[in-house]
Amino acid sequence: MKKKLVVLSGAGISAESGIQTFRDSDGLWEGHNVMDVATPEGYQKNPRLVLDFYNKRRQQLLTVQPNAAHIILAELENDFDVHIITQNVDDLHERAGSSNVLHLHGELLKVRSTRNSNHILDWKIDLLDSDKDQDGFNLRPHIVWFGEEVPALEEAVQLVMEANLCLVIGTSLQVYPAAGLVDFVPNDATIYYIDPKPIKIPNLRNQLVVFANTASEGMRLLKAELSK
Repeated sequence: MKKKLVVLSGAGISAESGIQTFRDSDGLWEGHNVMDVATPEGYQKNPRLVLDFYNKRRQQLLTVQPNAAHIILAELENDFDVHIITQNVDDLHERAGSSNVLHLHGELLKVRSTRNSNHILDWKIDLLDSDKDQDGFNLRPHIVWFGEEVPALEEAVQLVMEANLCLVIGTSLQVYPAAGLVDFVPNDATIYYIDPKPIKIPNLRNQLVVFANTASEGMRLLKAELSK
């Protein structure tokens, strides 16, 4: 039976593909205050601004490709039962060939009904305020905004609790509740941590193997380590 490798991935793994990390150093996201474009209140206040913001993110996503880090992760399925829990809203893990990807914060290439959150549609074109669901209610980005519940969190916790190995890549483990997932890794599971500027993970009881590298270079080193 293959060992279960559970991956916690964040914006850093997609940065090498040309997708900017969540916030710039000045605290803005693509020049916008995050509260204006990533909260229910921001959407209620100015839906057109929010839709335009995600339309531009969607357009950008369709122009980029998975990088070596995504591809190596997909290749690890040959030897491990790989499950990816990602904070990213892009589809680069899937395009690289990964089979089991759980999106904590939603998906940029999907929209959902403002009336029924379970009514989710694939969406690759611009979303307009004139776009409605079958019952006439507006469609919104399928994104978990600040202040909203994370529907996939319970499933993510269960996956982490079953891990034989855990990989943290491209995330600083600063955004909760996703950052708390590492607390559920079994004590006997090794945690691999790939980050060019790794931080100390507090209260960690596990064996920790750190690769202070970019996502792609770190994945090359990890693949070699796991093949021993």
